[in-house]
Formats: sequence, C-alpha cells, structure tokens
Amino acid sequence: MKQRGFSLIILLVAVAILAAGGYFFLWPKIKGMIEPKTQKVYNIGVLSGLGFLADTTDGFKVKMTELGYIEGKDIFYDIQKTEFDMTAYRSIVKKFVADKVDLIFVFPTEASQEAKSAVQGTSIPVVFANAFTEDTNLVASIREPGGNITGVRWAGPDIALQHFEIMRELVPNAKKMWVPYQKGYPIVKSQLEALRPAFEKAGITLTEVPADNAKELEASFKENAKSGIPDAILMIPEPLCVTPDPFMVIAKFASEHNIPLGGTLVSAGGYNTVFGVIPRGISVGKQAAILADKVLKGTPAGTIPVVSAESYFQLNYKEAKRLRLNVSEALLNRAHEVIR
Repeated sequence: MKQRGFSLIILLVAVAILAAGGYFFLWPKIKGMIEPKTQKVYNIGVLSGLGFLADTTDGFKVKMTELGYIEGKDIFYDIQKTEFDMTAYRSIVKKFVADKVDLIFVFPTEASQEAKSAVQGTSIPVVFANAFTEDTNLVASIREPGGNITGVRWAGPDIALQHFEIMRELVPNAKKMWVPYQKGYPIVKSQLEALRPAFEKAGITLTEVPADNAKELEASFKENAKSGIPDAILMIPEPLCVTPDPFMVIAKFASEHNIPLGGTLVSAGGYNTVFGVIPRGISVGKQAAILADKVLKGTPAGTIPVVSAESYFQLNYKEAKRLRLNVSEALLNRAHEVIR
C-alpha cells in the first residue's frame, strides 16, 4: 500500500512537471493570441511635381488601399504639390528626409532626381513615377536600378515617335512641324535624337522651339513664324507644353492659324489638342503602389526592376473634324478613347 501510494505521488509530480513544461513552451503562443499585435504604421511622403499628372497620386492611394493599407490607420500620406519648380522640389524632399518618412513617392523626372539625391546616406527608399531613365542617371539600369530607388518609367523616345506617326496620319501632306519643349530638359535629348531621322525620312522639316517659360516661348513663336507657319505643332513628353501658361501660348497660336496641335490630350481655356499618347496617371500610380508594397515588406528598392508604363491613345475626333483632318478608320480603331 505504501509503495503504491509513493508511486502515485511520483506519477502526479511527473505529470505536474510535464504540464508546467508544456505551459512554458506554449505560453509565448498563448500570450500572442491574448495580447493585441502592434501594427506597423507607415508614413509616406508624396511629391506631386506636375499638376497635369496629379491623378497619379490618386491611383497610388487606390491601389495601396486594395493592397490592404488603410489610410489614417496604418498608413499616412504627406502629399505636397508643386508645378515644375526645382527649388520647391528640393525643399519638399528635404522635409521628407527630416521627417524620416518610411518611403518617398515622387514624380516627375526632376523631382525624382532630387529625391534620389536627398536620401543618399539614409535608409529611406524612393519610388518614382512618370519619370524618364534615358540621360537622367536616375537608375543604374532598368533591371537593377541600384541604390535605394525603383519606379515606373516613361519610354520617352518611343512615345515621341508615336506622336509623330499619328500626326503624320492626321496631316499626311505636312511639310513642316514645330516641336516646342522645355529648354535644357534632360530627357528631351533622347527624344529629339529619335525624331530627327524620322522627320528627315518623311521629308518633313523639324523646327525645334526650346524655351524656359511662356514669355520666351511666345517670342520664339513670333520669330519662327517669320519663316512661315507650320502645318502642325507636335508636343512631346516634357513639362513645358503641359504647364498652364506655356500651353495657352501654344494653343492660342495654333487656333489663330487653324493648325493641329497634338501629342498630349489637353483641354483648357477653350482650346483643345487633337490627340494624346501618354501613360495614364492613375494607371501609373497603381503600378507604383505595387512596387511600394514590395519595398514596405522588406525588399530593397534598388533590387526591384523598374517597370515601363503603358501608353494610352486618346483621339479628339470632334477637334479633328473641326480642323478637317484625315481621320481613317484604322486610326479610330487604334484609339483607346475617342472623344466625339
């Protein structure tokens, strides 16, 4: 009897020890289930550097929400807007760095370059959009951007050539076209290098009209007009033509001389362009959000390949008919959107 009682005591002690051990090993899991998890909160600095592309921010936020980030709960946006202003770009990105944001989302090209420069020596990643990688030193390569940056690029030369080919279809007898652009803008070089031989092959005279602002552009237009009015004005991907005041100068001149203006779809001040072929801001913003999500989840930005934005062809058929342009069925079928 005594021996049985002693054995029972030993057994109970053993069970107690095993239970305690199990509790010891299971406690971290139990504790994790009982205690609420601390949610990571992200602060994103957004530099919207060109009003014409402002809806890129909307696309970015929409996609971030779809990816599970809830604004005001686990993600906050400091959205700063300006209009192609290098001083403002520099000031804004410096503020983001000082605030130690978790990521900078930035566009267009020059603003992206400023962001890349500002984060050097920090761990803050940059995701750019609506930017050009040709002749800008923005990334080491498309496949391996390097540093702490990645983003969504515009294929500038390809887009510029699409603009030219569409204008040729609309104005098949054109002999002379003007191409206005922001003077000294880095990505214009590669576009012009693609356009010059295309113009020459087509037997069309290309007149380049570089300018820094609306006043300078207006003076250049008046000077060039002394040699004859062009058959069309072609807009290429760059900031001058889509900045409000310069656009009004270009549009007014085109209207006064009843010549087509196209390349980027713009409607302002009662003036309209005939067509536009550029990536859509909302779509680009969504593409950028996918990259940002990868970065926030731990993938180094510089190891994420840069993606190319898809072009979107919009045709203002109403304006084309007003100008009595040649609009073929083939061109209508190619357009993603036709404005009638």
